[in-house]
Amino acid sequence: MEEILSIYTQPQDPHRPLVCMESFPRFIGDEVPKQLIADVRNPLPAQAAQPKRFDYEYERQGVANLFMFFEPFTGQRHVKATDTRTRVDWADAMRELSDAIHPDAEQIVVVLDNLNTHTPAAFYLAFEPEEARRLIKRFEFHFTPKHGSWLNMAEIELSVLSRQCINRRIPDQQTLVREVQAWVDDRNSKVVKVDWRFSTADARIKLKRLYPKIHD
Repeated sequence: MEEILSIYTQPQDPHRPLVCMESFPRFIGDEVPKQLIADVRNPLPAQAAQPKRFDYEYERQGVANLFMFFEPFTGQRHVKATDTRTRVDWADAMRELSDAIHPDAEQIVVVLDNLNTHTPAAFYLAFEPEEARRLIKRFEFHFTPKHGSWLNMAEIELSVLSRQCINRRIPDQQTLVREVQAWVDDRNSKVVKVDWRFSTADARIKLKRLYPKIHD
């Protein structure tokens, strides 16, 4: 925990961008993909004193996963949609972060949860050994502790994304990608940042019960 908190207080270094990474969504420690749902009947349009109405019947169209990359210092985010959330999917998303989003960075500092798909070994499942090793050297990973995913700012962004954009019926991945990208573009244009105030000093006071007791 203190390792993550210390990273958030370090000065911004354009050669070593800080990126918080998370996959959508997380509910009480369990990770569930986004359900794609299409309407069986056309919704009734909104009228005076009457909101838009949807039929209770719907058609399942599979699921989709979202990888969120959020940069605390710049207030920019990038979201990548995939059909699944395997080690290979994660490795592909990380290569995009490395080569498409931050190709000129000396090294990318990444805060992420310790999900079993988020490991350097995943690169060797997705790429040839030389490419896998190249990508591993591109990143400096910092994993949140068990039950400590709240330390990851990307989780805050995913919560906002869920409430503002995808907490409704979305029929297919193409629509999901289009709607999410519109949300990303709007939020990035406004340079919306997370006002993180929880410090190591706060942790040692408020979470004192979690620290070992040292007796003389």
